Amino acid sequence: MSEQLPRGGVELSPAELEALDARWARCWTPHEVARRLAGLEAPWYVAAGWALDLFRGTRTRAHGDIEIAIPAARFPEVRRRFPGYALDAAGSGRIWENASAEVLAAVHQTWLRDPATGDYLLDVFREPHDGDTWICRRDESIRLPYADIVRHTPDGIPYLAPEIVLLFKAKHCRPKDRWDFEATVPLLVPAQRETLAGLLARAHPGHPWIAAL
Repeated sequence: MSEQLPRGGVELSPAELEALDARWARCWTPHEVARRLAGLEAPWYVAAGWALDLFRGTRTRAHGDIEIAIPAARFPEVRRRFPGYALDAAGSGRIWENASAEVLAAVHQTWLRDPATGDYLLDVFREPHDGDTWICRRDESIRLPYADIVRHTPDGIPYLAPEIVLLFKAKHCRPKDRWDFEATVPLLVPAQRETLAGLLARAHPGHPWIAAL
């Protein structure tokens, strides 16, 4: 993804940013997303807070939206699953409705919108990759096979490994991120803790979570 925002788009006002919560209120659940993507050949997984709840085996807090991730080059396979829906690109407080290829190449978030209601139902992260190797968008030196970062619930829903989810959450360390860290770390096996500590040391040297691991 490019570091420079593309032309166009609409910068959301503070009121519009606050109103996004209502537009996401009817977003899909992981089970609904898995049903709609059943049989998809491209590797995909639930990301962010929902991924941690899938790892923990229960819903532990409210989620304002639902995010999944796929290799950027495989995005058309996901797009074909949702005819009749609009795709808006989002980033840095801006939205590009019905995003062009130029915009999609520059930002990584894609919001699936119901054009009849304006509701947002799914956030798709288009991630950098090299074939079957996932590349961390925060630090491109971090590269792992998809087979090593995707886990599955007992009923088959793919989700991002918790140590990778927490690596992303470490950047902003919002209250919900700190809660997720404290609720998840006790469930990690030693190898996962070691992996997370090593990744944090590379991407966020000196991060306070390292000492807690």
